[in-house]
Amino acid sequence: MYRRYAIFYTASGPFGSRGAAWLGWDIAGGQSVAHPDGLGIDLSRVTEAPRKYGFHGTLKAPFALADGHSKTSLLTAFEGFCATHRPASVDGLEIAALGRFLALVPSGDPAALNQLAEQIVRRFDAVRAPLTYADLARRRVSRLTPQQDANLVAWGYPYVMREFRFHMTLTGRLPKADLEGVRQAAVQYLDGAIPAPFTIDALSLVREREDGKFETLLRRPLTG
Repeated sequence: MYRRYAIFYTASGPFGSRGAAWLGWDIAGGQSVAHPDGLGIDLSRVTEAPRKYGFHGTLKAPFALADGHSKTSLLTAFEGFCATHRPASVDGLEIAALGRFLALVPSGDPAALNQLAEQIVRRFDAVRAPLTYADLARRRVSRLTPQQDANLVAWGYPYVMREFRFHMTLTGRLPKADLEGVRQAAVQYLDGAIPAPFTIDALSLVREREDGKFETLLRRPLTG
């Protein structure tokens, strides 16, 4: 039984392998993996919050299926989208602090990535079940801006359209004093693995298991 689905970018090759080990969860295989040693930080602690999602960039946030839609119809729509849309690239990725957590964010012009994300949000909104009052209340605890709240109501997630910023989360919320040390460890560990240019050339349809962890259901190249 699967509670929610989402559309993510998930990395492959050395980049994907290192990201999975950093977080301790392999979203492609749906299994735990060992953290790397010798980085001088408690990776199990700093990655606890994002671990269940795996190493990814969100393009369509987790959603329950709307009435009248099934896993089969979602798979068909997903494969059709991938067959008719092109890859999107930026110059590269860099490790940055987004508030109190660390993530990989685009360097260079992100317009192509943003456009792809908008197309995904619009195309798959019809299969998304409306949020419940409890869902809305939980999201609104985060002190959303008026635009983010409008996005939440319209699209089921605050950080879409003009509020979207592609990122691949590396940590949970950290004390300010720890940010730089963890950032340096991440730079050291990911050195040579981050592709440049960085291209989203495939999408992953993922699902949330009963234990709350996410695993890949289907990964397809963008061939449009």
